[in-house]
Parts: sequence; C-alpha cells; structure tokens
Amino acid sequence: MVNPLPAAGKITTIPMEWRISDAPIPYAEALAFMEQRANDIAQGTASECVWLLEHPPLYTAGTSAKSEDLLTPDRFPVFDTGRGGQYTYHGPDQRVGYVMLNLKQREPDVRAFVHNLEEWLIQTLAAFDVVGERRDDRVGVWVRRPELGLTREDKIAAIGVRVRKWVTFHGVSLNINPDLEHFSGIVPCGISEHGVTSLSDLGRNVSTADVDEAFRRTFQEIF
Repeated sequence: MVNPLPAAGKITTIPMEWRISDAPIPYAEALAFMEQRANDIAQGTASECVWLLEHPPLYTAGTSAKSEDLLTPDRFPVFDTGRGGQYTYHGPDQRVGYVMLNLKQREPDVRAFVHNLEEWLIQTLAAFDVVGERRDDRVGVWVRRPELGLTREDKIAAIGVRVRKWVTFHGVSLNINPDLEHFSGIVPCGISEHGVTSLSDLGRNVSTADVDEAFRRTFQEIF
C-alpha cells in the first residue's frame, strides 16, 4: 500500500511518499529500492520517501561490524550493508522505517538528522507511555528497567543510516513484539552489557497499525 503524504518543512516540490508494507519484504529487495530511490532523489527525479515495513528473520552488518559479534552465523541470513553501525537483527513484529530524505533541501547536517531520528523514535514511544532515552556512549533508544535491577537498561530501537550526495537511506527499527531470543545470535550493535526489549515486553499490547500511525504523526512534527 502506498500513501502519499506531504511533509512539513523545506522539501522538494514533489510530494513526499509514504510506503506501508504489510507483508515481510526480502532484505535484498528493500536495499535495491533504497539504492535506486536515493539516486533518483539526488537527481531530482523522485520524491522523498519513508517506507515502513518488516523483514523475515535476518542479521545485517554495518560498516563497523566485528566478525566476533556474529555469534551464530548459520542461524539466519546475514547481509552486509553500507549503513553505519554494527550487527543488528530484523524480523517479524519489528517495524523498520527506511528514511530517504534530501538533506540539501532540509538541513545539510548528518548529526542533526540522526538526532531527529532519535527524537522520532522517542516521541513514537511516548505515544504508548514508554520513556525512551538517548545515551551519549550508545547508539539507539533505551528504556530503564529498574524492576530488573537498579542500573538495568534495555534497547528498544536501533538506528543505522547512510548518506550519499546528501540523500539519506536506511533508518530505524522499533521492536513491537519480535522474538527477543533471536537477538542472542549477535552482540546487538556491539553492546553486550545491556539487554533488548520491546513494546510487548514492557506490557504495551499495540498493533503494527498503531505504531505506523504514531510514526507518521510524529514524523511530521519533527521533520
């Protein structure tokens, strides 16, 4: 399903496109789409795009991935990707948001873009009464788990981006109700001293449609 939606702010004159996929999308197909769309956006022949989707179970390796952090290499398919970061897991009941924006026509500042992605996740989580937080020494969005220990923090959302010719691609992932045991096949983002959680694990029984609606609403407020 494709839903065109104008975005706020200074963007290309072509209306921004929202793509909402209900069926799992193979990773190679998504990557090929992003590569082509980023090139087209840079050339001014296509609109900016946000694609909300999920993948079949798989691991991805960012440009900083360490081989020793792939603990079970034969468990799921592993894809090398040009995004920043280390190993991540994608799978059913995890919402992925691929964000293809033209920073030249917005704010040509990659750090500001990543900060806005973090804020997008934080405000989306707030829609479900979950307090997501940034950490200066850790990538992603984190939640405190005092019921599991005074210093316990778990990761609920990941960020990994690539920017080429000032056009962004890749993006974010938010755990709705994935099988958290699947994360045990990697050291997620190279961080072993903290855990992983989801909206369901935190007692929030929300649907993918609920998350998509929150993603779309908060995106317009931030971007």
